[in-house]
Amino acid sequence: MRAGRIVGFSDGVIAIAITVMVLKLRSPAGTGAASLLAQLPVFSSYVLSFVYLGIYWSNHHNLFQAVERVNGAVLWANLHLLFWLTLVPFTTAWMGENHFAAWPTAVYGIVLLLAGIAYYILARTLIALHGRTSALAQALGNQFKDKLSVLLYVVAIPLAFAYSWAADALYVAVAIMWLIPDHRIEKNVVR
Repeated sequence: MRAGRIVGFSDGVIAIAITVMVLKLRSPAGTGAASLLAQLPVFSSYVLSFVYLGIYWSNHHNLFQAVERVNGAVLWANLHLLFWLTLVPFTTAWMGENHFAAWPTAVYGIVLLLAGIAYYILARTLIALHGRTSALAQALGNQFKDKLSVLLYVVAIPLAFAYSWAADALYVAVAIMWLIPDHRIEKNVVR
């Protein structure tokens, strides 16, 4: 099976998740600065989640540039990733509407953690299909940022119950880390 359909489907799912998030944004109740500032937690959580979904979309696109074919295991691994990404709008709204309270912040982190694990599983499934000596396997090589992201989520989730602001700072740090372009595939896979 060729990878084109899986990429198109995934693009659509991520676009819908972003659309759902923006539709949950409400205009301020009043016309003054205080009304606008009251919406800051909701808007901040939206911005963070938009960045996360953008990072996943970009990395998913790059990952599938190095893929020659897919199979049933890849389809299910991809659906597993998309499942967690479609929960981002829910956790984003819950966290923002409750001003980054402990439980919503922790659940947001759990969704990010499980999306990160799902992405790792997808990459490993693709490497298993293409072989450990494939261009894809060579391109992915050291997955330091992947592992560090998971570690930071694991730290942030329980931290949310003591210092939710610190957990949020770790989520922001992971997003910033991934905003730095990952050129492993672009450098190692020539198409």
